Amino acid sequence: MATNRKFLLSKRPEGTPDRDTFELVEENVPEPGPGEALVRTLYLSVDPYMRGRMRAGESYAEPWEVGEPLQGGVVGEVVESNGAGFEEGDVVTGNLRWAEYTTAPGGSLRSVNPDLAPVSTALGVLGMPGRTAYFGTREVVEPKAGDTVVVSGAAGAVGSVAGQIAKLSGARAVGFAGSDEKVAFLEDECGFDVGINYQSTDDYGAALDEAAPDGVDAYFDNVGGEITDAVFSRLNVDARVAVCGQIALYNEESVPTGPRKLGKLIEKRARVQGFLVGDFSPRFGEATRRLAEWVSSGELAYRETVTEGLENAPDAFLGLFEGENIGKQLVKVGERGE
Repeated sequence: MATNRKFLLSKRPEGTPDRDTFELVEENVPEPGPGEALVRTLYLSVDPYMRGRMRAGESYAEPWEVGEPLQGGVVGEVVESNGAGFEEGDVVTGNLRWAEYTTAPGGSLRSVNPDLAPVSTALGVLGMPGRTAYFGTREVVEPKAGDTVVVSGAAGAVGSVAGQIAKLSGARAVGFAGSDEKVAFLEDECGFDVGINYQSTDDYGAALDEAAPDGVDAYFDNVGGEITDAVFSRLNVDARVAVCGQIALYNEESVPTGPRKLGKLIEKRARVQGFLVGDFSPRFGEATRRLAEWVSSGELAYRETVTEGLENAPDAFLGLFEGENIGKQLVKVGERGE
């Protein structure tokens, strides 16, 4: 009988996770129950928010239980359908297990059109990260022509798209990223006006003063920490801040004292809003269509960093916190039609 490999959460990490946080086990390939499909994983997404699901405390995403399978965004191929509304060979996406094969109710899966773009994009620029950037930028940041928009974590899957959407609105885009290679990606491929390598910059504020001499009109925050402190000190009147992520703090056991810069919001009458992409779920189709149009026309660039093999999924996840990826981090698990 064919075997299936899957990852379990082996323990709750203290501080930064390591390989011992994950346990790879084998089982028989599951059979789909009534209304379910058996899906072979093609691509698996790893994302920073998953770190929060490894904690026992409350969060916006339900925590994983120790000993239970990890889950994430998956693009896969339907191998067998038991009244799930799909045919063998259909490409689908959903929130599924870190596994080579998994079963899921048909209603939890969405079709992926392989003719629209590479199927991997359903986990990146045309998936959750792209939609996060779309709604966070258009509905929260609300860039206008002539604005200066700063993006932290700008070379990631969300940040790179957010800055480009700001540019499409006529704004200037300034992005923080963690290497010269990432800065080149922002400036040469994504069209950012200025990229700042925070790894080689001792004074974030001075770098911002040079990159955004007229101040900051809007900020898309994926990182938090000292970069956000520097941006808050340079907000303009009526600035808008979208808080999407705080990856600089995800592995901290205790959050540093703060926030320390809120007084600046009084002076500048600035608005700070956290958001979750799921709040916009009724409009996901709108976002995907618009993003696909921009990708097709060449107005929206994207990059994927692909790790080969399910067994290397933990390394891909841990690499997010070391800044190893450019654009969307994916794990390639299988090929179509195997």
